[in-house]
Amino acid sequence: MAAETKVRDRLAVDWALLIARLIVGVVFMAHGAQKLFGAFGGPGLTAIVQVMGPLGYLVSIGEFFGGLGLVVGFLSRFSAASIIVIMLGAIVTVHAKVGFFMNWTGNQAGEGFEYHLLAIANLLTIALAGPGRFALARFLPFRKAAKDGPVLVLE
Repeated sequence: MAAETKVRDRLAVDWALLIARLIVGVVFMAHGAQKLFGAFGGPGLTAIVQVMGPLGYLVSIGEFFGGLGLVVGFLSRFSAASIIVIMLGAIVTVHAKVGFFMNWTGNQAGEGFEYHLLAIANLLTIALAGPGRFALARFLPFRKAAKDGPVLVLE
């Protein structure tokens, strides 16, 4: 009975990680596509680099390809950690001075950092627990070389 519960609980965790990866990954792919390609009405890479300087390249690439890594489950821990760093940078450089809350009423000078904290919480879960069973990294051939467990760097 205990083993059956443990397997069922692990399956629930794997599904939860998949859902978190997909939602957070799609959101950051979309934000990265705005910055990198000008998709969805975004400014595009040239405008981002004009505003952020060379750091704009890293942020744009990190958001888009980090989101992609989360969606497919390849380099998920690295992708999550990278986007956490981007979110911390956004909080420190832009959003902390505005305050905690989003600008629902239009009375603030910008957006607060509550969204960023929610993203960090989701991403931290993925960075710590890994991508779960439903990830591309689990099906790659070089996983078989690590007989004791997964290749953590690829998860």
